[in-house]
Amino acid sequence: MGDFNLALVIVAIVVCVIIFIFNVYLLVNYQHPDDKNQAYFPKVVVVFGLSVALISILMLPADVANRQACKHALYNGACNLTLPMKDLWLAVYIVDAVLVFFIIPFAMFYYEGDQDKSLGKRVKSALIWVVVMAIVCALLLGILYGLVGEVDFTVMHLSSNTASFPNQWQFSSSQPCIGNGVRQCSAFTTSASSEKTWTMRTTFPEYVVALATIVGSVLFSIFGGVGIACLPLGLIFSFVRRPKAVITRSQYIKEATDLGKKAREVKKAADALHQEERSGSKGRKWRKNVKAVEKELLQLEEDVKLLEEMYPQGEKAETAWAMTVLGYLAKLVFGILGLIVSVAWVVHIVIYLLIDPPLSPFLNEVFIKLDDVWGLLGTAAFAFFCFYLLLAVVAGAMMLGLRLVFITIHPMKWGATLMNSFLFNVGLILLCSISVIQFCSTAFAYYARATAAQEIFGHTLQSLRGIKYLYKYNVFQIAFVALAGLTFVYYAAFGWRRKKPTGRFQLSS
Repeated sequence: MGDFNLALVIVAIVVCVIIFIFNVYLLVNYQHPDDKNQAYFPKVVVVFGLSVALISILMLPADVANRQACKHALYNGACNLTLPMKDLWLAVYIVDAVLVFFIIPFAMFYYEGDQDKSLGKRVKSALIWVVVMAIVCALLLGILYGLVGEVDFTVMHLSSNTASFPNQWQFSSSQPCIGNGVRQCSAFTTSASSEKTWTMRTTFPEYVVALATIVGSVLFSIFGGVGIACLPLGLIFSFVRRPKAVITRSQYIKEATDLGKKAREVKKAADALHQEERSGSKGRKWRKNVKAVEKELLQLEEDVKLLEEMYPQGEKAETAWAMTVLGYLAKLVFGILGLIVSVAWVVHIVIYLLIDPPLSPFLNEVFIKLDDVWGLLGTAAFAFFCFYLLLAVVAGAMMLGLRLVFITIHPMKWGATLMNSFLFNVGLILLCSISVIQFCSTAFAYYARATAAQEIFGHTLQSLRGIKYLYKYNVFQIAFVALAGLTFVYYAAFGWRRKKPTGRFQLSS
């Protein structure tokens, strides 16, 4: 037991260090050249936020491993667990909520502030926005907690007659209880009228986590449902639309000339929008045009990248083309593997969560059998399925951002990601990570039973007054599966097509 506890603590420390190094690596390689050697505060927030998000996802497998420390005890209270998981859960998610609703907005307001203003004015402007947001959030949380911050547990009052302690235990199928001639225990003969509702007030930290989970669940069911389909299918159809052969120099010159014309159109439109912004005419039409310009710019960048792939230049042109072919083959392989994982997720949700009683534990049994093969194999597979949901959320946000006007585009590109895009995606990941944990603790309730996460997300959250009906009727799970199905149909019908840039902008000037 002691060796297991020590190993768990060492693994937890090593994983935290690896996550920090990995996040610094992502920041260094994804950041835009304009942000090098500056914007240090947003960078600290990005690294810290990503670390909290990844650690929170890994905490559920750690919670399961923590439970294994007491697997030989008659009940969980019979031994001292290695890690105080419930306190760690609450601490991580309070930090998560503070980052999402206060620190990240402040960093975004500060970063996007007018560069012509002094440092003090930019900080002051960002603080004003965050303070107003903090007051609104505090009032809203306080009012809701005071009015409906209670949990309603359904309990059954059980009673039985007293009996003398027997000298011998004689239990059988015909006599399962103590007493002569007793064929049914008192608990089974209790009437339905003994069912009552036990009401108690939840703690404020648990209530904050619950409300943050609701907000994240709405985003998760939308972005995650779309992303779980478009993530693998996007990779597969990227292979389908790949360049089949190297083009000639004359074709390259013609395509490059056309792209140059489109680039000048985009620049002209962007300059016109900049003039409108300075004149103060920032209406609905202006925001619509900004969205259109962003879409055209992203499409133009994709066209340029595709043209460079179709006509590699330099001394290592043949090597570059070979790497391009291998890259698309890798997308096909990862797309097929991702499609298997996505289908497994959807099937598991349907047969384990939406059908009552469940048809099969499915992935729960898979993880348990993997644990029997090797102690941490099932835990690693469990963590992978949770991480896959987070990747699906980011993929879904990108897909909807390219198609819906009211969703801002924040692409993540190697060596060309601005800090505001970093901060937006980190905030989205943090907000949805709470819901991913809640979703996984519900979907894998059989595997993650008797954990601290089950206590927080499985009992308190699903009994919270005013919120429990969303979970009782599986609203988020149904929305997730429905959007996944619609996205599968959309990609099957239109995914193989490549959207062409329109090159038209409805400028108000």
